[in-house]
Amino acid sequence: MYLQSQGKLNGSRDERDGGGELNTETSKRLFAEAQRCIPGGVNSPVRAMKGVGMPHPLFIARARGAHLWDADGNEFVDLVSSWGPMILGWGHPEVVGALHAQIDLGTSFGAPTALEVELAQRICEALPSVELVRMVNSGTEATMSALRVARGFTGRDKVVKFIGCYHGHADPFLAAAGSGVLTLALPDSPGVPRATTADTILVEYNDAAALGAVFAARGDEIACVIVEPVAGNMGVVPPQPGFLETARRLCTDSGALLIFDEVITGFRVAWGGAQERYGVVPDLTTLGKIIGGGLPVGAFGGRADVMETVAPLGSTYQAGTLSGNPLAMAAGIATLKVLAEVGVYEELEARAVQLCQGLVEAALSAGVPATLNRVGAMMTLFFCDGPVTDFADARRADTALYARYWRHMLEHGVYLAPSQFESAMVSLALTDADVAVATAAARSFFKGL
Repeated sequence: MYLQSQGKLNGSRDERDGGGELNTETSKRLFAEAQRCIPGGVNSPVRAMKGVGMPHPLFIARARGAHLWDADGNEFVDLVSSWGPMILGWGHPEVVGALHAQIDLGTSFGAPTALEVELAQRICEALPSVELVRMVNSGTEATMSALRVARGFTGRDKVVKFIGCYHGHADPFLAAAGSGVLTLALPDSPGVPRATTADTILVEYNDAAALGAVFAARGDEIACVIVEPVAGNMGVVPPQPGFLETARRLCTDSGALLIFDEVITGFRVAWGGAQERYGVVPDLTTLGKIIGGGLPVGAFGGRADVMETVAPLGSTYQAGTLSGNPLAMAAGIATLKVLAEVGVYEELEARAVQLCQGLVEAALSAGVPATLNRVGAMMTLFFCDGPVTDFADARRADTALYARYWRHMLEHGVYLAPSQFESAMVSLALTDADVAVATAAARSFFKGL
């Protein structure tokens, strides 16, 4: 068992076992209906659960705290948190109250509101790199816009991205992407012109020497380097010492911009994101997930001189009719207010450590080759020997074994990401009893191998 986890493992757990084959007839029926009107029956590929061998996805009906209920009434401890944004748990009273209040006032105006100003101020105060920020509607829109701004600011075309990092589904980023593309074994995507990715330069994640070689050869052509400061879409892969620092130095020396894609890590691994946690300040930052409190949202921001090139102040065009949607802004403000309270991140990390200890001990007890990577409140258990430091390492994981593990955990009341190459996400609503359920389920799986 190889463990790469920031923080000491400690704590005690109770155990509760059980499980059995789930009744999912309603989900099965809904999936059949969905396939008649939605491509593949889902609105995002990983939801199809093909990566874990499910014949149909689970349709979720409701959630509360750290628990989900599917359409058949099955209850699960939720370790996905809607892929990250539900950091407070489901139905937090501050968030629900803010949404109810705003619904009575209006759900969309297509015009400025005081709410977007307040959320922008909170983001600028929290993240070291952000002096100005523009709201958008998704993480993909944020990264797409940041790339355009970087190219406009520098007058250059080349962009460096890292193999296995996922920055949304905009055409320039669908080259050696991770996440759903990796889960479904798709090399890239049809419909992306070769010319669109011709200016995308690929480098292995955590390979500072290779990045240096690229800059030595083509540094005056590079507009930006975009990176997940903690990779979350090949599974959780932390940056190796010196990697982010090297990217920062090379960009500064060559006049390129450094973009941190903090759509996942922003407000999750620290109040100031990964840039605060690792002490490396990018030129531009993209955000999503948590800043909308569970509603669709995105943002990009950074140095004032760079962001001042964005229309209407500058000539680099970016727009969005529903950007700054008041419901998303209200939920985001309420979420950040709670996260700003003293001790919240310490509590969140302690809960993640407690969960990791149970998973690690379960695998150790069975002698199963496994690697647990954790940064803050995001983690991945890879079914392979460690370390896992890049895309090639992640691909060594036994996806068939993960699929068996996922199904066992589901049948024992634990909802994990339906892909080896995604992150588990802990919320503040997770309790000792929830951790005990997850630990017991993992232990019974490994005992049965």
